[in-house]
Amino acid sequence: PCPPALQICVSKCPDRYLTYLTAAGSPASLEYYRDFCSAEYRGAQKPPLMVLKDKECPAMLIPSTPLARRCFPAIQAKKGVIMVGNKTTYEDGWGNRRNVTELLEGAKKANVVLETRQLAMKIFEDYTVSWYWIIIGLVIAMVASLIFIVLLRFLAGIMVWVMIVMVILVLGYGIFHCYMEYAKLKGEAGSDVSLTDLGFQTDLRVYLHLRQTWLAFLIILCVLELVIVLLLIFLRKRILIAIALIKEASRAIGHVMSSLLFPLCTFFLLCLCIAYWASTAVFLSTSNEAVYKVFNESACPFSGQTCRPETFNTSNVTKLCPDAQCLFAFYGGETAYHKYLIVLQFFNVFMFFWLANFVIALGQVTLAGAFASYYWAFKKPDDMPAFPLFSAFGRALRYHTGSLAFGSLVLAIVQVIRVILEYLDHRLKAAENKFAKFLLSCLKCCFWCLEKFIKFLNRNAYIMIAIYGTNFCTSARNAFFLLMRNIIRVAVLDKVTDFLFFLGKLLIVGSVGILAFFFFTQRIKLVQDTAPPLNYYWVPILTVIVGSYLIAHGFFSVYGMCVDTLFLCFSQWSSAEKPYFMSQDLRKLLKKTNKGQPDA
Repeated sequence: PCPPALQICVSKCPDRYLTYLTAAGSPASLEYYRDFCSAEYRGAQKPPLMVLKDKECPAMLIPSTPLARRCFPAIQAKKGVIMVGNKTTYEDGWGNRRNVTELLEGAKKANVVLETRQLAMKIFEDYTVSWYWIIIGLVIAMVASLIFIVLLRFLAGIMVWVMIVMVILVLGYGIFHCYMEYAKLKGEAGSDVSLTDLGFQTDLRVYLHLRQTWLAFLIILCVLELVIVLLLIFLRKRILIAIALIKEASRAIGHVMSSLLFPLCTFFLLCLCIAYWASTAVFLSTSNEAVYKVFNESACPFSGQTCRPETFNTSNVTKLCPDAQCLFAFYGGETAYHKYLIVLQFFNVFMFFWLANFVIALGQVTLAGAFASYYWAFKKPDDMPAFPLFSAFGRALRYHTGSLAFGSLVLAIVQVIRVILEYLDHRLKAAENKFAKFLLSCLKCCFWCLEKFIKFLNRNAYIMIAIYGTNFCTSARNAFFLLMRNIIRVAVLDKVTDFLFFLGKLLIVGSVGILAFFFFTQRIKLVQDTAPPLNYYWVPILTVIVGSYLIAHGFFSVYGMCVDTLFLCFSQWSSAEKPYFMSQDLRKLLKKTNKGQPDA
């Protein structure tokens, strides 16, 4: 193998062209050159060629600039001419003149790193001056979600239709704003440049000065508006059914208000799982040791073999190969532990999936148990437990830990297989076997579908566990056949309800996002001077939008679990010979009667 280049730590980068052969003839130049030589260098005591052969000093110095604790050639362009240190050629240290353009290819990646670093620093600066406004935006999103849920409890039907109208209006305003920006840029210099001709720019504000950007936004919003309107037209009757379920779920959540905060507990436990996985992965990755190998310039039977620097000078290698050196090669190891380190990393990923799925399953069983206690209370809320959420949490930990662990294990196995398939796909990218690529793509698709199905089945199995206390396999079987008997109701009620929850998230995220956009772009005159100066105003805006979506998703996930639990409860007990515990609205929803039973 080729020996690695000489690498030493220096106090500053070189600022001039200089070769060692030139510096050796001048004491002043040699004194300057000494700062860039290794510790073994002893000045002019050794001939220059021997110094270069023993790699005690580099053959040449080039004007350089520091970047990421490295010295890179100071390349600059003047009037279209590439130069380094105001010169277009340099001497390579062995008497040859070379053009500085040969250094350009090696410095291209360094320029990308420099631009990325500058972009990261500007983003960090934006966070330091806007973090408190970001928190205020997230608090507004949380308050809006709470207000939406409270209003939904009392005005479910009106709120659903208002929400639908508001989403349509928000998208309509977005279409209007994009059109106005598109029309305003007409005739301006440079606005007709296409996105492909412009290429990637680190300053994303450049794209907002192009008509094509606003045209793309306009088309996307128009398509989204059309799709939503068509869905509402065809699902208008099903929306009425979903409203009845949401009203019943609103009543249930009204009696178990602590359930709205339970996602914070799940989030905290998931953070612990992530921290455990990350710390273990770091420990495994850094458990390697420094590996030294024999490097030489002439033929040597020991070339490429591992060596120990402490005993290398007294070994037979230096006797048989006088020019051989024991140099650092890489971090790793050749023991059995190091060979199977990737297996330990996969096992760590598997444990992470298992723990994360267990935490999610624990949260689902807890919420399902709390809402099931509301449904089975004949007189609501008098027959409900004093603390339904904590009671359900205690039952889940005491009686259902094994069922949750088994269900999480099945899902974790499928997820790890998907990770292995992605790993194989990454390793086989350079392969030209089309059949192998086709087979791998089919396997990835099949296991993706299998994961989605298992997640859906596990969710309903956990609800049955919370209701009846049966084991995982029995609950999964009962839930599957129950859903198959009510497949039309499942498709209509569950999916339409999910769609309405999505619209609710869209309304909250869109409203908060628009408010953040007008604030950070200083378009609100009342607080125009309050907005912080930013390098990229999209940084806090995107942060607020993503955070708002996560907050809204947490609140609406509780609603979704409540709807699914109530649906399975009254689907299981909707036959004429079994008593009803559902409310009068749900009886009408199922077109059933319950004579002799008071309304709950």
